[in-house]
Amino acid sequence: MLLVTFPLDVVASELNIPKIRDDLTEKDLERVQNIVAHTSDFSKAETFEKMQGGAGTSQHAPNRDAYSHFSTNLKFEEEEQFKLGNALFRKLWVSSPSSTQASDGLGPLFNARACQSCHLKDGRGHPPEGSRDRTSMFLRLAKKPSNDEEIQALADFTKLTIDDPVYGGQMQDLAVPGLAAEGRMDITYTEIPFTLGDGSTASLRKPEYSVSNLGYGPLHADTTLSPRVTPQMIGLGLLEAIHPSDIIANADPDDENGDGISGKISIVRGYDTGEKTIGRFGWKASNPTVRQQSAGAFAGDIGISNPDAPKNHGDCTEAQTACLKMPTGVQPRLGDEEAPDPVMGLVTFYSKNLAVPSRRDYGDKDVLSGKEMFYSLGCVSCHTPKYVTSRKADNKAQAFQLIWPHTDLLLHDMGEGLADGQQVGSANGREWRTPPLWGIGLTEVVNGHTFFLHDGRARNLNEAILWHGGEAQTARDGYAASEREERENLIKYLESL
Repeated sequence: MLLVTFPLDVVASELNIPKIRDDLTEKDLERVQNIVAHTSDFSKAETFEKMQGGAGTSQHAPNRDAYSHFSTNLKFEEEEQFKLGNALFRKLWVSSPSSTQASDGLGPLFNARACQSCHLKDGRGHPPEGSRDRTSMFLRLAKKPSNDEEIQALADFTKLTIDDPVYGGQMQDLAVPGLAAEGRMDITYTEIPFTLGDGSTASLRKPEYSVSNLGYGPLHADTTLSPRVTPQMIGLGLLEAIHPSDIIANADPDDENGDGISGKISIVRGYDTGEKTIGRFGWKASNPTVRQQSAGAFAGDIGISNPDAPKNHGDCTEAQTACLKMPTGVQPRLGDEEAPDPVMGLVTFYSKNLAVPSRRDYGDKDVLSGKEMFYSLGCVSCHTPKYVTSRKADNKAQAFQLIWPHTDLLLHDMGEGLADGQQVGSANGREWRTPPLWGIGLTEVVNGHTFFLHDGRARNLNEAILWHGGEAQTARDGYAASEREERENLIKYLESL
């Protein structure tokens, strides 16, 4: 389904976003603009480049816990909130009824029993292959609108997708005792040879997705399957602290500057206000805040209701009558939901304050050469290197920080090769949010794998780059045509992040 784009001044007005940052004096604005301007000197590292997460950057050793440290600029009393949130993030929920009343309410249909089960070591998920299970990857479900009400709901963003009428918004492959799971995700891969400019070859694996063992009849004929692996958790509070004017400034939905890049803002509605705002989180930028992203995951992935997503039966639909008859974990003495505040507040605080690890080898000559190639190929047109966060950030730890996330948080057409055919709010079936690159070089250290992209099809960074198409086609072709040493240096640059 094609979506209509709107001029940026119309979007800014509709979302009540100033065209110029309103948190800075004129003098500070000029200073910030100079700081975040793209460098043209690749003979040495930039000032503060090592500290890619600002003052909160983790200085700990780059080991398996590299993504799990709290921001170093938190107040002492905030460390307690972080540690309590961490405990809740790791908490295993159980089915109702249970003697552990503060921990029951799982499901009835679910994909995992704990946040940590999907966000392994606060890092990246993986596709199921070999001995690896399906816990950190699942299928989003959505279909085309079939009536005027559904069309209008998508048009005014009161809904971002139209769910499958029986299976809801995602395929849950687990269920509490006495209830059938929804089904099983199946993947088959086809190897596609790719010849690079210097005559060397690579092999890209193209996945095809299907479902089996459906527990509640067939999917709707129009329902599409969109695979999603869990993204890393670091730096989320800093991404939320990027001023919205800076996001709009990078958008160019109609490619008015003619560079082939047409980044588009994701428009969503906040759970708390119901007002339209900018989506920043998720593979298609479908959530505006860390809390909303967390609330949706609690309800959809674990089946745990919360103040922002009060779904006591999780993703059960009206067609799943047996599911709706199962007991819930709501305890009136604790609140109206299975995870009432302060649970949501603590988990959100934890999620917003996972520190970004410091750069490694950022002054190495090969890394600097790779950085120059990253810039010259135009990768920075989407992977915007740096920002200075808003002075109005909710937490002082995230306010007015120079950060290096390498993302514009915008939606981009990535070509037919990566398309899922699924509309999510502003994003059509070929569009994805630019993922942040900070910390990407520690994926293997933390998670023991190097699977990348939204479905983990890329087995390494080289394959991930070669899958880029659409707006990234020119940059991809430039990379593919370059010499082996140049490609290796660009990979070294990414591995230093």
